[in-house]
Amino acid sequence: MIENLDPIQAWELLQQNSDAIMIDVRTKVEHSFVGHPPDAIHIPWKEFPDWQVNARFVSEVKKVVPDIKAPILLLCRSGQRSLDAAKVLEEAGYQLLINIDNGFEGPLDGNKHRGNLGGWRFHGLPWEQS
Repeated sequence: MIENLDPIQAWELLQQNSDAIMIDVRTKVEHSFVGHPPDAIHIPWKEFPDWQVNARFVSEVKKVVPDIKAPILLLCRSGQRSLDAAKVLEEAGYQLLINIDNGFEGPLDGNKHRGNLGGWRFHGLPWEQS
């Protein structure tokens, strides 16, 4: 089952459950330069420049999360890539998948800018840049 949590709920879950693991599925550039939550494990779902799905995604997740019952929180820019990644992990047998709704940067506003309507940074949750 895939659950959707907003960033604040996701942060609370991470604080309350030491078994929970966050996986940032954005590109290397997004993760490094836009920023990421501390301790988020970076495993890209798609990567620039070809934007093809990472064929090793599930195997890379299995290396860091061998327990299919462990809670896995998935984060991307706005919540779509992370949901797609969660669906593939569900097919691979993972049982506790959480998509972080609105992702790191949130949805586009009327001026096509992110970060003004929601997302991890919008809510003032911990983050860092590489």
